[in-house]
Amino acid sequence: MSAPRSKPKVILLGLNELNFDFVEQYAKRGSLPNFARLLNQFPLTRTIAEKAYPNLEPWIQWVTVQTGLSFDEHGVFRLGDIVNHQHPQMWEVVAKKYGASVAAISPMNASNQLAGIEGAIFVPDPWTQTAVTAPTDVRMLYEGVAQAVNDNAESKITASSAAKIVLGLLRNLRLASLATCARLAAGARQGKWRKALVLDRIMADVFIRQTSRGEVEFSTLFLNAGAHIQHHYMFSSSCYNGPLRNPEWYCPPGADPIQEVYQLYDEIVGDVMDRFPDYRILICTGLSQKPNPKLIFYYRPRNHEALLREIGLQFSTVAPRMSRDFLVTFESEEAARVGEERMRSFKAPNGDAVFLIDNRGTDLFCMLIYTNEIEKGFAISNGEVTIQDFDTRVILVTIENGIHQTTGYLIDTGAGRAILGQEAPEIPLTEVFHRLVNAFEVA
Repeated sequence: MSAPRSKPKVILLGLNELNFDFVEQYAKRGSLPNFARLLNQFPLTRTIAEKAYPNLEPWIQWVTVQTGLSFDEHGVFRLGDIVNHQHPQMWEVVAKKYGASVAAISPMNASNQLAGIEGAIFVPDPWTQTAVTAPTDVRMLYEGVAQAVNDNAESKITASSAAKIVLGLLRNLRLASLATCARLAAGARQGKWRKALVLDRIMADVFIRQTSRGEVEFSTLFLNAGAHIQHHYMFSSSCYNGPLRNPEWYCPPGADPIQEVYQLYDEIVGDVMDRFPDYRILICTGLSQKPNPKLIFYYRPRNHEALLREIGLQFSTVAPRMSRDFLVTFESEEAARVGEERMRSFKAPNGDAVFLIDNRGTDLFCMLIYTNEIEKGFAISNGEVTIQDFDTRVILVTIENGIHQTTGYLIDTGAGRAILGQEAPEIPLTEVFHRLVNAFEVA
């Protein structure tokens, strides 16, 4: 009688929106040795997400990856809204159906439904209000990082958050990463994108340590600095050959932030491959980006609560979300309706709307949508109230260099060997979920 087969060990690395045409160019120059090794050994697959551009948001498409459902099937349109649904997610499926030990580190727009599963680890993304299931040191680190990320545009980290990050790092940051983090932190004044690199290096170390502690059988890590930096700095990449350039005050001449984040990811990929040689590793991007054909400026409120009070809103709470988004709650649907009308009434000097509002009953999901440059002395008005010097009330999030496209990429070390010259096949993005779950079904 043969012995029962052991459970497979699988890792999913979510490198959000990474462009593999850029990866291949940097790899050919010798800058990305670990990606080069993967591309030489394993096939590159293109994933295809939604066709409608409004649905090409990462917080929609990562729900698809994590549930195996298309947008029409899962219906999750806003970041954080996954908490209003009960869709089974991949780590819950393999934990409950196959008894695998699981760890999910910062998956985008995911809810914690792992209650009662012994040893399970769940650390949410910084924007989704759901429970943390993790050791105390990881919980503290998460709380500090979440504050830092949500205030990233203003580069503010509170003393409390800094203390939590330091305490969490003492338990989770590997000695080998200290030099990387120190170098990036030292260069953050000249290139503020490097702060995002530090955070991704930290989260990767949390992932490595938590996966190693119990030899977790299925673990997943989501990293967002690559997508963030491409949106901001694609025009500054040596792989970009279009006509647009970022101003020197925005990105120093000669700097290539995209190469920097790709090199960090190459380092992380190498660490994971070396530390977990017996794991099947899948690298998924969800989407990718293409160059924006024009200059678009994105802003967010500097102080959400103060701005809304100045506009004249009577609300209960306001919660910043990713980038330009924020959620405003009211005591009643009528109060929310009045608030919606008030926000819609404010216009820029050229007549353009300032806010986009999605009324959801007692909540307003809002976005600051004015995309021209907001210069000194800029004012908004509704004819009754004028807010002078609006430029002092907002923060530049980005000059939008990269925009989303439906094509994503997948490398799967369990999908056979690469064939030289073979064109990358295409699969629906929903297939990533089924491929991961089937790895445990087959076993």
